[in-house]
Amino acid sequence: MTTKSLRVLVLTTSTRPGALGPAVGAWLTDTLAPVAKELDVDLVPVAVGDLDLPFLDEEEHPSTGVHRHEHTRRWSRIVAEADGFVFVTPEYNYGMPATLKNALDYLGPEWAWKPAGFVSYGHTSAGTRAVQHAKQVVTTLRLVPLGSTVAIRITDAMRDDRFTPDARHAEAAEGLLAELVRVAHALTPMREPRHADAMPGPLPGSYVRPLGPDDAAEVTVLQRCCWLEEALVNDTLGIPALHETLEDVRAWLAEWDVMGLWRDGRLLGMVRTRRDGDDLHVGRLAVVPDLRGLGVGRWLLALAESAAEGCRRVLLTTGAASHRNLAVYQRQGYAVLPDPRDDGAVDLGKVVTP
Repeated sequence: MTTKSLRVLVLTTSTRPGALGPAVGAWLTDTLAPVAKELDVDLVPVAVGDLDLPFLDEEEHPSTGVHRHEHTRRWSRIVAEADGFVFVTPEYNYGMPATLKNALDYLGPEWAWKPAGFVSYGHTSAGTRAVQHAKQVVTTLRLVPLGSTVAIRITDAMRDDRFTPDARHAEAAEGLLAELVRVAHALTPMREPRHADAMPGPLPGSYVRPLGPDDAAEVTVLQRCCWLEEALVNDTLGIPALHETLEDVRAWLAEWDVMGLWRDGRLLGMVRTRRDGDDLHVGRLAVVPDLRGLGVGRWLLALAESAAEGCRRVLLTTGAASHRNLAVYQRQGYAVLPDPRDDGAVDLGKVVTP
């Protein structure tokens, strides 16, 4: 699971002057603040009225991701950065407000594979018909509507002209957020391949993308399972990859250029590079044990070497007793460097061909 906090957009959809929507949205974010902290969720309140979205005025289809107007590009960034949504909606004539439909219609891929919860309010139906209407639309956008909802009858929630819902509404809201978090994490494998920097990997359904500090948890797990065998072969536990803390991993993920190979939300392998003068240093080349022998390591090594343009040589290190690793590297043109080390490791180098 990623160490990045989930970003949940709380979208107040009504723009009618004097509407109850802002009060409902404020109540919701205030009520959920303690639970959001426990669940590691960032609640981001947004009002449709503040987005300045006219009726859809883009020439290209939303699925293309081509946005000509700045208001669309801004909206696209807001939605793309979110991991899930809570729509605060009234019911207008048995349906959702046109402002929500319009905001949904502006975008396409930005919505996909993210959970959508609903907090509705109204009179007789407590806004539930608006939610049913909206669910038909959001599923078409590949949003995943939650089963949990919060439905508030206005007459039951007003006290002396103030919006004051019952405790049961707060409990329902907490249940909705808890379900949203579970679904958001479950849908992560579906969202991952849509990463802006992702490109196809060597295995069917796999993809490679840059890794950063938010990926420290997955990287730590990968290192522990991959370098245990190295520790046994080299008869030492003095291997940094085995005892680095999450903070240690976050630190070097911020300093090195790191690429990770993923499939279905699982980190299968990685490699890191860093330039030092005329040298390109390659390290932490790792492949999960169950996929070794399929050429994944060689593919990752070649990917790392593609960053060597303008360098004189590529350098890497492995354990002195890691005979399998040494054989692989030597077949790829690496030679053991003459200067010995006293830490049980050997350095290898490869001259870059212009």
